[in-house]
Amino acid sequence: MPRSVWLLVIGMFVNTVGNSFIWPLNTIYLHDHLGKSLSVAGLVLMANSAAGIVGNMLGGFLFDRIGGYRSVLAGILISLVALVGLVFYHGWPHYVWLLVLLGFGGGIVFPSMYAMVGTAWPEGGRKAFNSIYLANNAGVAIGPALAGLVASYNIEYIFVANTVMYVLFLLIAAVAYRGFKIDPATHTSVIKEKRTIREKAPLYSLTIMLSGFFLTWLVYSQWTTTLSTHALDIGISLGEYSLLWTINGALIVLGQPLIRPVIKRFEDRLKVQMLIGIIIFTSSFVVVGFAESFAMFVTSMVILTFGEMFVWPVIPTIANSLAPPGREGFYQGIVNSVSTGGRMIGPVVGGVLVDLYGTQVMLIILTAILSFAILTSLFYDVPLKREAAKQAAAHRP
Repeated sequence: MPRSVWLLVIGMFVNTVGNSFIWPLNTIYLHDHLGKSLSVAGLVLMANSAAGIVGNMLGGFLFDRIGGYRSVLAGILISLVALVGLVFYHGWPHYVWLLVLLGFGGGIVFPSMYAMVGTAWPEGGRKAFNSIYLANNAGVAIGPALAGLVASYNIEYIFVANTVMYVLFLLIAAVAYRGFKIDPATHTSVIKEKRTIREKAPLYSLTIMLSGFFLTWLVYSQWTTTLSTHALDIGISLGEYSLLWTINGALIVLGQPLIRPVIKRFEDRLKVQMLIGIIIFTSSFVVVGFAESFAMFVTSMVILTFGEMFVWPVIPTIANSLAPPGREGFYQGIVNSVSTGGRMIGPVVGGVLVDLYGTQVMLIILTAILSFAILTSLFYDVPLKREAAKQAAAHRP
């Protein structure tokens, strides 16, 4: 990988380790320490995610206008203001306002980082985005384990730990990204169409694909919300729950050789990779529906992890290939907004379903909804193919 990509990988790793001190424990902190219901906790997390959506769109816009260096620094500084506030004011309702500000700041950072890696290493394709994905999950492997250790002493220390990591991230970004250069090379379309395709067709395809992406995140968010409290209710300890995320992150990093043969075989068929991932992803929620022990939760997490290893890097790769030159940041902003939107709606939907019907019914309903993502993956490129066919017909003698 180019040196610039390594710098982005290091920054993303530090960022994720810091974030991992809070996000796995949000619902637990709101429910068990602030005494709020799961529905209220879901609304708080929805507000956090809504702010993240605004931040995502702003981050993508800023990348296209002022570059990655200044947009990333802006996001980090806003996040630091929120984190310093949380160190001193983490009761109700201060927790809500500061968590919203944190979501906004973090939202600015992510699309800028993804757009930077895509433009810094355009020839890397999926590898470029997979490097950021791996860095993110290496942080997930370490962060929740450290969070569980810190929380076992005092859960309020997690705010201090997150602040320290963000200060480190600020130093890395300020020094390493100052002279960051990007390659403005033109990207080819996802169906390798050599003729110019009008912007509407790629945008329609992106919309179809991201509707399924939204559903996957809506369901995935249950692992950090309703399933976290369910795990504690059936006797799984906080340390064991945090270990699940360590397993997730470690398996993503260490399991790359296991999926590499499949990735290599379908290297130019991103749709197939996405379909494989979503099918595996869906099966994990069938397993967790029957989980009554830590071992079953581990099994479900392992299956879930293999599914996401196929899906998550493919989405920004396709978005980057669909983006017109100079609009990479905007397209990555849309991608991150959609994933954040899934995380925003998911806790509310899951919390309400659990409060009304229980965890088992909630999982059945959401797993059925998730199956629609298979259809969007199958047909997302139809607008591209239609537009390509029209242009081919127009050029026939």
